[in-house]
Amino acid sequence: MSDFIEIADEKVNSISPKQAWRYRILPKSDSPNEVTFFTDQFEDENLRNELSILFGKNILFEALETNTLNKTLGKYYRQTNSDVESLASVSGGTDNVILKVISEAKALGSSDIHIEYYQSKARVRYRIDGKLIHRFTIDQNSYKNITNQIKLKAGANLAEVRRPQDGRLDLREFGLDIDIRASILPVHGKHEKVVMRILESEAASVELSDLGFRPDQLKIYEQGVSKSNGIVLISGPTGSGKTTTLYATLKKLNTDNVNVMTVENPIEYVLEGINQVQVNEDIDFGFAEALKTFLRQDPDIIMVGEIRDRQTAEMAIRASLTGHLVLSTIHTNSAWGTISRLSDMGIPDYLIADTLNTSIAQRLVRLLCDNCKTPVDLDPKKLSDFGIDAKKIDQTYTSNGCENCHYTGYKGRKAVYEVIGLNEVLKESIKSRSFSPRVKLREMGISSLMDNAVELLKEGRTSYEEIYPLLLAF
Repeated sequence: MSDFIEIADEKVNSISPKQAWRYRILPKSDSPNEVTFFTDQFEDENLRNELSILFGKNILFEALETNTLNKTLGKYYRQTNSDVESLASVSGGTDNVILKVISEAKALGSSDIHIEYYQSKARVRYRIDGKLIHRFTIDQNSYKNITNQIKLKAGANLAEVRRPQDGRLDLREFGLDIDIRASILPVHGKHEKVVMRILESEAASVELSDLGFRPDQLKIYEQGVSKSNGIVLISGPTGSGKTTTLYATLKKLNTDNVNVMTVENPIEYVLEGINQVQVNEDIDFGFAEALKTFLRQDPDIIMVGEIRDRQTAEMAIRASLTGHLVLSTIHTNSAWGTISRLSDMGIPDYLIADTLNTSIAQRLVRLLCDNCKTPVDLDPKKLSDFGIDAKKIDQTYTSNGCENCHYTGYKGRKAVYEVIGLNEVLKESIKSRSFSPRVKLREMGISSLMDNAVELLKEGRTSYEEIYPLLLAF
């Protein structure tokens, strides 16, 4: 028997999460006169009679093994502390549907809400711990009303359906202490896909010490951001937590005796005492243009949302050479890869060496649920292929799934870092390009992203399957 069974989208919303868990049932099929449910209580006649009264139809049961039932319930009917009913049962109009979806997503720890229209269906999915989870099927006739209400709340143009739009929803008037960043994208059939990112106010108050740096890494990073000039770069893919690291850094550096300025696209969290600027490509006001203006605003610390072209990189270098500390992000696979990326942009090696003082890379790794993780014997070859000695790992674990983790097998994520402080030896090596970076960094005791991910595996906190993509990257 597989871990869970597939339930057709049109069946999922025929019962609420509360009904599914209370009666331990999963919808299989229905007709005008009868309904068939999967259950592990198929011999319970009292249950059959109660459901017959509830649904007004003859009830048929199909037996399902308890573990499979639990995992399927966890996949399709996630429970929350707020005990939100299914989308089909929400009353009070489109406005209330949106608030219920956002409330539930927040309660489940979701970072993003996807509202999507397809030829045969419309659906809502949540991103939880980095993975998208199907949650609701939407009546296609209601889809446009829902997207229009989101556009209205986000300050977008209702009449514009041909171009992408961005907006922001402030839901504090409804008792939700969160901001929502909305992205509206035209798709086929004159419909629009909406992605809402949940920006919780408490996320802006996170401390550097809470992010997942090892003590030695945190010391190097804090030394780098404490300098009065130079560039500190954070690399990693979208969704790896770079923005959170930047905001935690700004919070630490923000004091009354410094002028901190940021240019962002978009501004995710508003920080008291920091001058935050939003780029506006419609008027050709991008990162590079903002940096030119910043240099006339007497800054001490400048944060640039992203360095993605030569012009922005050159302005960041100019700012650092004139006595400013510059923080930014860049898309590379590793901390050392930042040097190659800047070089590819056309920045001379000697300028990179003279201005870059700290480079870090980060990823987010899902953590196994402590309540249900299962010991597993890992094939040593799977590790030796990546140069890892299996003899140094006492026990590995794999995901299983339980009610505590909504039957995903994972609960929460942890950032893993690679931190390089550029000393004189490394700076000279950049200028001469005279060594193999990975070998040299190992000799200096600088652990890679892969090393730190493997440490989580050794500690039994994550699985081989979770870190495998990271191993492949190196």
